Amino acid sequence: MRGIPSLITDIRKNVFTEVARMAYAGGDYSGIEDLPYKIVPGDQPLHRESIFLERAIAGERLRLAMGLGIRPIQTRTLMTEGMDAAAVAEQYYEPPLINIIPYACHACPTNRYQVTEHCQNCLAASCQRVCPKGAISFVNGKSFIDQDKCVKCGKCASACPYHAIIHLERPCQASCGMDAITSDEHGKAVINQDKCVACGQCLVSCPFGAIVDKGQIFQIIQSILKGDQVIAIVAPAFIGQFSGKVSPAKFVAGMKVLGFDRVVEVAIGADMCTIEEAKDFLEKVPAQQDYMATSCCPSWHSMIEKLYPSEIGKISMTLTPMVFTARLMKKRHPGCKVVFVGPCAAKKLEAIRADIRSDVDFVLTFEELQGMFEAKEVDFDALEPDADALTEGTSAGRGFAVSGGVAGAVMDLIHQKHPDLEIRTARAEGLRECRKLMALAKAGKYKGYLLEGMACPGGCVAGAGTILPVDKAAKLVDKYKKEAVTGSPLESPYRETGEHLD
Repeated sequence: MRGIPSLITDIRKNVFTEVARMAYAGGDYSGIEDLPYKIVPGDQPLHRESIFLERAIAGERLRLAMGLGIRPIQTRTLMTEGMDAAAVAEQYYEPPLINIIPYACHACPTNRYQVTEHCQNCLAASCQRVCPKGAISFVNGKSFIDQDKCVKCGKCASACPYHAIIHLERPCQASCGMDAITSDEHGKAVINQDKCVACGQCLVSCPFGAIVDKGQIFQIIQSILKGDQVIAIVAPAFIGQFSGKVSPAKFVAGMKVLGFDRVVEVAIGADMCTIEEAKDFLEKVPAQQDYMATSCCPSWHSMIEKLYPSEIGKISMTLTPMVFTARLMKKRHPGCKVVFVGPCAAKKLEAIRADIRSDVDFVLTFEELQGMFEAKEVDFDALEPDADALTEGTSAGRGFAVSGGVAGAVMDLIHQKHPDLEIRTARAEGLRECRKLMALAKAGKYKGYLLEGMACPGGCVAGAGTILPVDKAAKLVDKYKKEAVTGSPLESPYRETGEHLD
């Protein structure tokens, strides 16, 4: 559903816009009680059975956008409950990051095969013949599946010549590569937070918009208004997310209208990461370990930590591009606040780690940033391009945004220094495929390899906080790569560690 405008995307944008507007108005959050009526106006529901239910859901979305938790449904609680502590620039959101609003969940059917009206009552009755459990019979002239007997093998669906049997699967559950989503006693989806790695794929897969991540829009604007030097470090996947007409120079100008002091591309951190991971690989594989896994995707890292703890030491110890860039900004601008702007929900989880919190103060997705642009009524057509455009990242660093970009950059860099050295790589995108990759690595199938894992199918351009369709975003990143002034991380002004490759 990503990249397809819908009522869900409209509501999300409206929520982010209203939170940003409230923050820019001076930070008085007492008016939040009125916002559900603004987001869901009139006296008729838009898509649910009750306008009161729609407003209740909008209220929870507003709270989550401000980093607050979902209110218990059993007791009466004001929307402003807990906001005194949360609505300040220094506040981090508390886990869980990804949340399901129970009364927004449709209780979708989970993993069942169902006969549709296209059944022709054919003489062959192939569906019945192939069923290993005798779960299918004719009822009222149509095939009928006894769900108590069905073992979900799918043979009936494959055998039906009319494709009259469909597989129904809860979209959020199907998208979760960690199998972290189950059902409660009412059939509502619930997230096992011990398994969740905050990739956010369930968030963009739910057709009812019941899954929501927490945000920091309000807190970022509070930091800007109180006079902090707030620096935005922007992931390369930003290109084109706010219309193809918004050039990097126009984007920087728009960010300064929002109050950001300066804008820096995270591609420079990706270049530093490339240099360090190349060094890491040459030192450790195969002398110290069989293979090395890249470090950049926080959900990939968390997946290994949860499911393959014996392999955790084989992830590169290199910092992620976000952290490299943030630390560089903190060093150059003491006392500044750093906001990572990117496509990824999992970066919010990475940023609240104890060893990262002092480097990255806030995380903002492209969707959330779009709400800030709307709140400030930024007209990109009327803006003068900013002279301080994003020009320091190399094409290799910008390529981190797409699947294969990290391993490709590391491999190319090693070949620049050691052209005759054979480097083997393997990659996976989507957590189910990442799990298969790691199972084979643990079994010794990838000796001498560099492994890249991306939780989102397609890479960062498919992150839960993106706006564009994945294929279009990938093409725009490819074009952005070609526009880079330099190609190799060794040409970057931040290449100090590159000599270690010798």
